[in-house]
Amino acid sequence: MTRTFLAALALTLTAFGPALAAPSASVPRSGKLAFDVIRNGRDIGDYVVTFRGAGNDLTVDIATDVSVKLPVIGVSAYRFRQSSKETWHAGQLAALTSQTDDNGSPHKISVRATSLIPASLWDADILGATQVLNTIDGSTDRISVRNLGTETVTTGAGPVRAAHYALTGDLNRELWFAGSTLVHVRFLAEDGSQIDYVLR
Repeated sequence: MTRTFLAALALTLTAFGPALAAPSASVPRSGKLAFDVIRNGRDIGDYVVTFRGAGNDLTVDIATDVSVKLPVIGVSAYRFRQSSKETWHAGQLAALTSQTDDNGSPHKISVRATSLIPASLWDADILGATQVLNTIDGSTDRISVRNLGTETVTTGAGPVRAAHYALTGDLNRELWFAGSTLVHVRFLAEDGSQIDYVLR
């Protein structure tokens, strides 16, 4: 695993796919998306997205806390923590700040208004993007996206029908959206282990 752990999509929409719209379309009624981070079937942390605001203004707080421990002795072999804040106005990213501790390697960025979609994954508009903003180092990641069809994914609230997309390029992720709401994420870490974000 490296700093690209989270850095962090031609698109054809199905009937279950998200209609590209303002980011507010991806905000759940509860105002929060909380995921368990699962590595090879074992819970290793949390990914939580919290939304607040009204009208044309939206603030998104994103917290990631992941710890991979060595079996038996329980000593942490890898730790990733990130705290990000996205400020949106009238459907555009107005500012982004992020602090990351990638296994002892610190990163801190502050980005002003940009047309890029952040690689925080929650915004369904990422499915229409060819470039995204890396939320660890502020660089631009080039991506492409494929629609892999509609599937059923498991969540804490039960099974959910969702559209499955593959992002490839500088950022490689599989995303599942129910309408415009993110319900599952999957990718391979650099060590080959499978990482899943399972919605609570």
